[in-house]
Amino acid sequence: MVREPLGEEAAVDLAKMFKALADPVRLRLLSLIASHEGGEACVCDLTGPFDVSQPTISHHLKVLREAGLVGSERRGTWVYYWVLPAALARLSALLQTPDTTATVPSGGAR
Repeated sequence: MVREPLGEEAAVDLAKMFKALADPVRLRLLSLIASHEGGEACVCDLTGPFDVSQPTISHHLKVLREAGLVGSERRGTWVYYWVLPAALARLSALLQTPDTTATVPSGGAR
């Protein structure tokens, strides 16, 4: 973004990812999945930490999946989720400044 302007298609795709992450439940879900042992989590492991119903958790996971942030696979009666590293790398690259070692002037943003 700071190296060259975003194209329309890239902006739409990235906005979908950021919009999915703008919800605290989805942000926590992504963190739980990414930090889960083995790098993937069963939906049965993701419902306990929240004060929302299982269908609500499933909805949030669907939003993360449709935004391209997580992958999923049904194994028997359970669905397992994992974070897609390429999606995180894309978001990270977008937010990096050209010189990450530079300090921000005392006046605030550059």
